[in-house]
Amino acid sequence: MRFMSRTGVCALAILVLAFSAFAAAQPATATQQYSETVSVGYVMVPFTVFGDKGAPVTDIRSKDIKLFVDGQPVKSDMFERSMDAPVSFAILLDGSGSMALAGKMDAARAAIGALIAHRRKGDDFALYVFDDKEAHEVVPFTEDVSAIARGLGNVKPFGKTAFFDALATMPERSRLGQNPTRAIILLSDGIDNASHLKRSELAPLLEGVAVPIYALGLRETGERPNFGGGHASTPVINEELSDLEVLDEVSNLTGGKLFVGNTPDQLSTAIAAVEQNLRAQYLIGFSPTGKGAVKYRRISLKVEGRARSVRVRAGYRGTEPPVLNTIKRS
Repeated sequence: MRFMSRTGVCALAILVLAFSAFAAAQPATATQQYSETVSVGYVMVPFTVFGDKGAPVTDIRSKDIKLFVDGQPVKSDMFERSMDAPVSFAILLDGSGSMALAGKMDAARAAIGALIAHRRKGDDFALYVFDDKEAHEVVPFTEDVSAIARGLGNVKPFGKTAFFDALATMPERSRLGQNPTRAIILLSDGIDNASHLKRSELAPLLEGVAVPIYALGLRETGERPNFGGGHASTPVINEELSDLEVLDEVSNLTGGKLFVGNTPDQLSTAIAAVEQNLRAQYLIGFSPTGKGAVKYRRISLKVEGRARSVRVRAGYRGTEPPVLNTIKRS
């Protein structure tokens, strides 16, 4: 079932407000404008609930959920559930030279092929590729998966990696998809050596994003640190430039997850998990009060019943939420 129409409107409003300043500015200026002046008009909180053995729980009710912002209980005015929703997938592929090592680009193509193979009616896909510049649109959002396959065939790994710069533009671009349920699929080995943005500037740009980022860290155990020695035929990477922690950080900030692997079995398992999570998703929301400072506010959820864990976006940037009043009885 699709989310209700106002969900799409709310998502569009959130992303337009949160990233309009970034799209037209240089990275350093964008970070300052975003953190000081931009806040959301409505906060959507997509989340997935997991039970025993990591399986999504699909029968959560609104009364089972308690929403907190900065530790304070908050009143939500929307609850929706989607167990088989079509998804708009914005695929962000690392096309830099490091992806030519250890079969990483072949692994990325295989992962995208698995994602497409799992498609359902109404799904659409877009392909963006980055190297030493921001993400280039290779294929705009389309339901024609053959276009994605053709685009992949033209990608040749080359150059340095501006990973941070590329990722910062993706939430705005992801809203071009036709479905209320959206996700960014990031395929990279975690190396950045050409971005204008600093790592410390990336997280604030993603703090208000309601689109989950699922990162596939294309690494394998055969890769070893480059300390200046070793056999020339052994694949090496510079660990000083490689940072899977940042992939994990951006995934967690947005309610997604990092998967690490390079083998067919690992990639197949990762794509299946992404699909399962996105198809079994809940959504709650609330309107900030307009009172108080515009700042980053952390979101948390407590779910009653069989829930063992909850994956949810980390927070939002805006004014105070509608905190539930505690009535004291004498």
